[in-house]
Amino acid sequence: MTVSSNQRSAFAVITALFFMWGFITCLNDILIPHLKKAFDLQYWQAMLVQFAFFGAYFVVSLLYYIYSFASGDPIARAGYQKGLVAGLVLSGIGCALFFPAAGVHSYALFLLALFVLASGITIIQIAANPYVAILGPSETASGRLNLAQGLNSLGYVIAPVIGGAVIFGSTLQGAESVKMPYVALAGAFFVLALIFSFIRLPKVNAGEQMVRENVLVKYPGFAFGMLAIFCYVGAEVAVGSVLVNYLGLKEVMGYDHETANKFLSFYWGGLMIGRFMGAISLGNMKSNTNKALLMAVAAVAGTLVIFAASSRDWFTGVQKLQFSEITLFLIMVALSYGAFFLGRSKPGRMVGIFSLVIIGLLLLTMGSHGDTAMWTIIGIGLFNSVMWSNIFTLSIEKLGKDTSQGSSLLVMMIVGGALLPPLQGLVADYVTGLKFSLVVPLVAYFYLVWYGFRGWKV
Repeated sequence: MTVSSNQRSAFAVITALFFMWGFITCLNDILIPHLKKAFDLQYWQAMLVQFAFFGAYFVVSLLYYIYSFASGDPIARAGYQKGLVAGLVLSGIGCALFFPAAGVHSYALFLLALFVLASGITIIQIAANPYVAILGPSETASGRLNLAQGLNSLGYVIAPVIGGAVIFGSTLQGAESVKMPYVALAGAFFVLALIFSFIRLPKVNAGEQMVRENVLVKYPGFAFGMLAIFCYVGAEVAVGSVLVNYLGLKEVMGYDHETANKFLSFYWGGLMIGRFMGAISLGNMKSNTNKALLMAVAAVAGTLVIFAASSRDWFTGVQKLQFSEITLFLIMVALSYGAFFLGRSKPGRMVGIFSLVIIGLLLLTMGSHGDTAMWTIIGIGLFNSVMWSNIFTLSIEKLGKDTSQGSSLLVMMIVGGALLPPLQGLVADYVTGLKFSLVVPLVAYFYLVWYGFRGWKV
């Protein structure tokens, strides 16, 4: 199968979608401290940003699953291209709702806007992965998907740099400062919707109808995988959500929000580094020497990209971070590099080992202060990197013809990102304070240790 110019153009545009939903998702970590201050919220109230955003994943996925179970896959029937357009338009509407939300100074309307925005992104994700797979020869589909996922992680790296500078550096005050950035994003979504309305893409036959069987009854052990996805997403989002406020604690670094914001790139950028190393480690390369060298190159290149993105203010050119200041992060990268070899390219073993390391980092950050407390919590991103792909693969490994239904149920478990952050906020407000509220994700990672070493085999 030859690749046409239309397919190349479509792939170039669709990778922008992966970048955009990574960018948008990471912006939540900037919104949380900003809206907390603007509306004088408690931590649990500020965490409702994640509840609204990731709750939409659950609601939309559940409704989509129920409809598909009863009547067949609606996007496959209407066409994946129409599904992408619908998702883009809905995301654009969600971004546009930030304008009236800021105008009337309503936190509830901000949450509604986030729910609508995330609903559109959910639909985009349902349609985007099949599109990437068909835009070229089947034998290179995996490579295209890996590239698209890499750009998704890049969105997480860039978001704190651009979003933080625009929101925290705005001359507007409070909630007003987020109005124009999201209106600009609304425009970008609407333009992409227009582009996808006219791009010619290959015709795709609807896939198999969803199997009308209950995988939870047929495969009881599958529920352990669902809970693992819930714990992983919830814990990852919970840590990222408090990071800016955490670095603002006097016993940690005492940074203001604008200064702390640039370190979000290191937390989320760690996922990018780990995903590239994981793709190499879990690949079919026969030479261990070449594999080790390529992983090292990926680690070095990823670190340089993150440092370049976050070390200076790209609007003023002011250098804000020296390379010598990220020594502890470099140690974390080296530690993650070694953890891949301990995992021996076995998904379950890697989940268990990486979760154990994260538990150690959480205990260390809660028991320390200053640079040690800062870089140990940031380093968690490096070890979250391969969790999703490994847990997902292990969970559906034995499902056979029921894989479609099982995959839908796993996507629903992204709701962990909606529930664990507010729970951590409640613990921070009423029990332990912010620093020791990290016990919430700590419990989640203990479960992942068990799942990685044993639970997935049930």
